[in-house]
Parts: sequence; C-alpha cells; structure tokens
Amino acid sequence: MKISSNFDSGNIEVVSIDKPEDIRLKIRKDSNSDFFQWFYFRLIGASGYPCQLKIVNASESSYPFWEGYQAVASYDKEHWFRVPTHFEDGQLIIDHMPLYNSVFYAYFAPYGYSRHLQLISKAQQSDLCVLKYIGETVEGRNIDMLIVGEPDESKKKVWIIARQHPGEPMAEWFMQGLIERLIDENDPVSRKLVDKVVFYLVPNMNIDGSIKGNLRSNALGKNLNREWETPSPAESPEVFYVKKQMDETGVDLCLDIHGDEELPYNFISRNEGIPAYTERLKNLEQHFIDSWLRISPDFQQEFGYPKSEPGKANLAICAKHIGQRFDCLSLTIEMPFKDNKTMPDPIYGWSPQRSVRFGGSMLNVILEIADILR
Repeated sequence: MKISSNFDSGNIEVVSIDKPEDIRLKIRKDSNSDFFQWFYFRLIGASGYPCQLKIVNASESSYPFWEGYQAVASYDKEHWFRVPTHFEDGQLIIDHMPLYNSVFYAYFAPYGYSRHLQLISKAQQSDLCVLKYIGETVEGRNIDMLIVGEPDESKKKVWIIARQHPGEPMAEWFMQGLIERLIDENDPVSRKLVDKVVFYLVPNMNIDGSIKGNLRSNALGKNLNREWETPSPAESPEVFYVKKQMDETGVDLCLDIHGDEELPYNFISRNEGIPAYTERLKNLEQHFIDSWLRISPDFQQEFGYPKSEPGKANLAICAKHIGQRFDCLSLTIEMPFKDNKTMPDPIYGWSPQRSVRFGGSMLNVILEIADILR
C-alpha cells in the first residue's frame, strides 16, 4: 500500500501504514500558518481490503466540528461519494473498502487548478465575457477576473468572489454554475441580466493556497478574509489587486462565497454590525433573502452565524469592509462541508453538483433585486 498527496491541492502526512485496518495519518498545517483542516490524498494497493484510515490530529484541527461529517471518495476524481466516517477519541476515522487499487479521499470534492483554468478558458470564449489580468499572487500566478456584460455607467456593478479560503472548493463549484449559466445566451435570465448588470467575477482568490492544499491561508500564511482594511501588495496581493479594481469600477452588490465547517446549512452572513448600516441596507438584505428563499429550496435563513452588535463588525472581513466602503449590499454566502440538513442526500451529501446548481440559482436573485440596488 502507498499513500501520496504530492499533487495539486494534496494534503496529508503518513504516520503509519502497516496494515489496511490501521492506517494512521495527520493533516499538514497551512503554509506559514497554524490553520489546518483540509485533506486530500490517494491510497494505492488496497483494493478489496476493508480499510480504516485514522486522521489522528483531527481534534486539534482549526474547526473540529466533525460530528455528522462524512468524507468523500473517488476513483476517477470526477464522481465523488460519501464514505462512512466518524469521530472518536480525537480521531477522524474513515471506514471504506476500495473497489479499485487507486482511490482518492478528500474533505470535499476538490476544484483543482487545471479545472480552474478550463473554467476561465471556456468563459472567455463567450462574446459576453472578457478575461482580465489584474495582478499576481505571492508566487507569481495570475489573478483571473472575468467581466461579463458590456461595462456602462448606467449598469449596476456586481462583484462576486470565491475561495479566499482555498480549502473551501464548494465556493468555486458555485462559481462554475453561476458563470456557465451567465454566459449561456439561450438563458432568458442571463440575457435580461447583462442588459442591466456588469459582473466582475473572481472564481479563485487564493490560487497559491489552493494548489498547496491549504485551508485558509495564502502562500505566506495570510488569511485573505482578514486583509481587506490594509492589504499588502507583497503579502496579500490577491486582496490588494481585487480591491484596487473595485475602487476603479465601484460596487453595487458584493457577494463573497465560502464554505462552513460546522453548520449543515446554506446561509448568508448579514452586515448589521457595520457603522454604515441603515434601514435601506437592511431592506436590501431582506429582499435578497426573500428572493433566494422563493427560488432555491436549498437556501434557508433560520440557521447561521450570530449577528454582530451595531458598529462592532470586523471591517477587515471582505463583505463587511466592502459594505462599509461602498455603502452597498454586501454579503457572505456559506455552504456546508457536511450535508444540507434541510434537504439531505445520504449518498453524496452537499456535493459539487448541488453547489453548481446553487450558484446558477443566484442569477434569478440578482435579476429580482437589480433595479433596487443602491
């Protein structure tokens, strides 16, 4: 048997692999950071053997909310399914008998760099879309931004970014669904939207961290979603260059797409804690929520993060900072690593396919609220 993670987004360390029923592993920490939770590795040579894989440092992970979580597995890196997983004595234990000699396990279905490049390349071929280079990551990779719709002063400016935290790949699956539908010229919602709105889309804010298999950090250990007040072109260029573009275009709506380790729901985080919060912003948030509730049964508002006290929001966080800076509707969208408890799926849980469709549903919401933005 052999376990490896020396590939795009891979993360695991082998403690011992003496027998299939007692494989011991550890999750490696993020680059230059103490965060860790994301894992992704390949097991070779165990076909037909009942395997028990124990992640021995799971209780020390950044968000040890493992109750109810099931790991994902795949033989071809395309079709991912849940496998029996439980948390016991501080260890995350995966029980699975592989049908083939090569099997991949992960915290969630990965969205690799090659898939990211395919998404960008496909989108730029649409007459509705332009790919713009806006800067480089810490390690010199391109920060890709897609502009969908003809820029015009009369149009609303909608910014949607994802994967500030690289170990939240459901965010880029969400972006795939949104982008594919947005550039579909046969989709009446898309056609109507591009007459009203210009979209600025960053499907992956943290390319370096994604490739390295990090949970929350870029290559220098910076949590990008805490860098928005004073981003550094040297240490957090991913935020620096996106924020620079936002200042040039203006923002009428900002959505920051994430995944949540604990809550088995799709939900949003509102901006009630920012100093600029007004009845107008409160009403815009409610219009957004009510619209999405009508459009997608996968969305709910009963469960989510506690509300910030008035004036106490952390303005280093993207949605809070942009809402304050541009006096606009600005929200964080969260999806589960577990299942969506309101509509559970015991085989796949919350999956790439559901994330894609959830992202596509966002266009209906934006169309409904576009005329009342600002």
